[in-house]
Amino acid sequence: MIRNGEIGLADLRRVFRQYWWVPPLATAGCLTLALTLSVVLPKRYTSQTIVLVDQPKVPSDYVKPVVTEDLNHRLASMQEQILSRTRLEPIIEKFGLYSQERGRVHPEDLVERLKKSVTVTPVTPMAGTQDRTIPGFSVSVTFDNPLLAQQICSDITSMFMEQNTRARGQQAARTTSFLNQQLDGAKAKLDAQDAKLAQFKRQYLGSLPDEEQANLSLLMGMNTQLEANTQALSREQQDKAFNESLLSQQEANWKAAQTGHNPEALEVQLSALEDQLTALQARYTPQHPDVIKLQNSIEELKKRIAAAPKTTNAAEKDTQADAIEPPQIQQLRARLHQDDLNMADLTKRQAQIQEQIRLLQGRVQASPAVEQQFKELTRSYQSALDFYNDLLKKRDQSAMASDLENQQESEQFRVLDPPSLPSQPSFPNKLYFAGGGLGAGLALGLGILYLLALSDQSLYTERDVELALKLPVLALIPVLEATPGRSMRSSRLEKLSEVAVTKA
Repeated sequence: MIRNGEIGLADLRRVFRQYWWVPPLATAGCLTLALTLSVVLPKRYTSQTIVLVDQPKVPSDYVKPVVTEDLNHRLASMQEQILSRTRLEPIIEKFGLYSQERGRVHPEDLVERLKKSVTVTPVTPMAGTQDRTIPGFSVSVTFDNPLLAQQICSDITSMFMEQNTRARGQQAARTTSFLNQQLDGAKAKLDAQDAKLAQFKRQYLGSLPDEEQANLSLLMGMNTQLEANTQALSREQQDKAFNESLLSQQEANWKAAQTGHNPEALEVQLSALEDQLTALQARYTPQHPDVIKLQNSIEELKKRIAAAPKTTNAAEKDTQADAIEPPQIQQLRARLHQDDLNMADLTKRQAQIQEQIRLLQGRVQASPAVEQQFKELTRSYQSALDFYNDLLKKRDQSAMASDLENQQESEQFRVLDPPSLPSQPSFPNKLYFAGGGLGAGLALGLGILYLLALSDQSLYTERDVELALKLPVLALIPVLEATPGRSMRSSRLEKLSEVAVTKA
């Protein structure tokens, strides 16, 4: 007797010894049923092919691929597109699939049935490799006709290869087009920054940061020129003052000489000329033209003094001729005029130099502010130039990647083996059904034995008596073995003759 579903080893032995024929019978029945199902159920055949992913012929260090999406994601996306209604309906029409169900079943249900018969499985990378990128994928098509399964598998595989080539080409073209648009915008911005920088350079020409040192050098040179011009102007003023004094003395002497040619007047004129000669010799060398001319004038005047008593009558006759200014006075007047011209030129030159000095000083003073603005414009221009160069480099790389895609030298799908023509059905598999029938029969037999053990209410042990009667056992009557001449029924009665003696 079993209480609370607890079965001991002795119970198992007793039940199995009594009902040993139940497990073999259940196993045989289930095996027969499984084999019958494997024969009766409709056959389905699976055609399979493996598609490998060929790496690009050109290393990625030279030409970076445009398509960088993980193959698992791309494969899932392609699977959704290829197994869509627009792709599978032409296959159904092409091979005339489900011809008997077309009038009774909605077309979307037929597409769904065909979709379920197609399986795409990524190939697992080899163990121990560092690269975890999947090397390829397999396409399996299960159908009730082996030839149709092979043909459908071939079409589905071709769709995957065409879709991959078309998707990579379109993505490369879109990337190149997008980069071209961005490049045009970047070029427009770069041209605008270039125009601003050029306008700024024209506006602040001479005040740019790289011209500061040149401005300082020019300013020092202009100061030197101003100093030299000032000294030259001072000398000219001194010369003019000196020539004016000479002219006044010459005019006085000449006017005095007009009144008469007496020796006293000539002596006074000679004394004045000697004083002028002394002043010129203090300033100039003896070879100076003015010194030589004045010396000649003195010599001539001395000769006139010496010849004055003899030529008195002749001088009186030439009084009208002597009224004309002598050459010395005319030369002094010409020299004064030249001094005025030189002073005017030096004054004008001094004003020009001072104007240039003010301009250079303004440039030097404005240089820090101009430098700050120039740095901002240069920084903006450099950023636009770097962005443009970066886009130009990416556009060129994208164009090379597009050419690589067009020449089919990039990552491509390659069919390792063509779709197989199955000779044996993949469903039902007799071996799998037989194994399943054996396992199910054995489980069923053990379950039946368990139920039989639970349903047995007989008392076999002292513990069973105590649990059933809830009284202690005082004594046991041993089992009497049956003699050879007794019947089987008598033997069973003797085995069951054990009586529990209980307290009153």
